[in-house]
Amino acid sequence: MKAGIAAAALLLALAGTSGHVSASPKTLKVGVRDDIMHFGYLNPNTGKYYGMEIDLASELADALGYDTVEYITVQPDNRKQMLLDGEVDCLIAAYSVSETRLENFDFSEAYYTDYSSIMVEKSSLIHEMSDLVGKKIGVLDGANTAPKLAIKMTETGLIASEESLEDSLVKMDSYSELSASLEEGTVDAVCMDGCIARAYMEDDREILEDKIGQEEYAVATQKGSELSGQVAEAVSQMLADGTIDGLIEKWS
Repeated sequence: MKAGIAAAALLLALAGTSGHVSASPKTLKVGVRDDIMHFGYLNPNTGKYYGMEIDLASELADALGYDTVEYITVQPDNRKQMLLDGEVDCLIAAYSVSETRLENFDFSEAYYTDYSSIMVEKSSLIHEMSDLVGKKIGVLDGANTAPKLAIKMTETGLIASEESLEDSLVKMDSYSELSASLEEGTVDAVCMDGCIARAYMEDDREILEDKIGQEEYAVATQKGSELSGQVAEAVSQMLADGTIDGLIEKWS
């Protein structure tokens, strides 16, 4: 009898142990940028991500009941496909809402609003957008900036059509490359979102007063996914209770 009880107890113990071992923590895989100071930046010395969007991802994971967050670097030219393929659960990567993107993804409420800006070296003698005509302009490949700049310059009569700006654009893969090219004089100006431009500001640079196209950053999720509603609700709550305002103030 005692042997039977002992065997049963052993089986229960093994079952409990097995259940414990098979349980794995829930991980939210978030696509983030690694090259935008104060937003999403990977410190090469520590191997850790820092910035407002990194903190936002952590807050979001907590709100949704995830145990851990896995930060996965994405770039403008691959982030769409990575989300479509499920390599990431969501994007918190300076990813702005647009009509074309709404066709493929769901978006939360915007957690940050900005405008694209033009940054130049003070020695360039470029003081306003009209001075850009015929100049080389650095833009990030895969970003919305170039089309919006072309629209703005067409609407103001500076160029004949959006296509006519194409020869002036120099497309690059990273913001650090844009900044270096501006310093080296490879380009006469760079156009990027204002918050990013400010991160690359130096004493001998200035940002023109011209504002180009409003950008609304939001969390992107797969179209029609269960996660979309959860993310939308969580972000709305963090906007309402001041959590996001606090993160923006922390990193501004």
